[in-house]
Amino acid sequence: MATLPNPLPKLAADPTGRTLGLDLPQGQLIDTLLWHADVPATPGDWTALKGARTAGMLPLLIDVGGSQQGPEAWELMPGETSYPGDHDPEEVLAEYWEDTEDDDWPGLAPEPRPDTATPDPDALATEIADHLLTDGTWLKEPRVALVPARRSADIPAAIGWSGPVNHENDVARLCAVLRSWEDRFGVRVVALTFDQLILSVAAPPTIPAEAQAVAVEHYAFCPDTIEQSSTPSLHSYAEQLINQEIWSFWWD
Repeated sequence: MATLPNPLPKLAADPTGRTLGLDLPQGQLIDTLLWHADVPATPGDWTALKGARTAGMLPLLIDVGGSQQGPEAWELMPGETSYPGDHDPEEVLAEYWEDTEDDDWPGLAPEPRPDTATPDPDALATEIADHLLTDGTWLKEPRVALVPARRSADIPAAIGWSGPVNHENDVARLCAVLRSWEDRFGVRVVALTFDQLILSVAAPPTIPAEAQAVAVEHYAFCPDTIEQSSTPSLHSYAEQLINQEIWSFWWD
């Protein structure tokens, strides 16, 4: 597997990021896995980091609030993480499904029908990031962060995120599914907390049949999303997915 050079060590010598074409606020490095700002994130911060892509890094919102604090206390496990491209997303989901259901795996949801009104996935991710920062119900103490990753779906694997450890020890297997969702539904990883993953979705399901098929994937991916919801029903959950541009997953 070819790996990209990690630009984060350069921030140790130049915390402003100017050698990478950036103008960063005061922040800190978590090993060589990610950088995050020390100051609270505000709308527009995601856009300000747009140039980081050319330096081999992707923007992310993280939450340093709550009992688990920030990523320095998240028990990141990059050494236990494989490569997302080594896993087949349908095989991963089918395995999860068979662990939770007696029925046969129904297969992946079809790719949404082409729609000229579908927004650009990266532009929508920017909008969703600003929404999370203004809404006030998603993140307690958000900070903007940078992660060296080839594609957005790989961000959890790039830092060895352990949020789903009670469901999956190797988060790269979940990232393989995120890659498939990235290709089919235009998802982007927008935010991470200790145990929550928040995605923007440029091409969500628009009709009940599509939503039901996607709900099956979500249930395999993160059973707690449905089993611990206020309406623990696959059908009720599917109804909530129609035209929903934010997907959120939480592992107990």
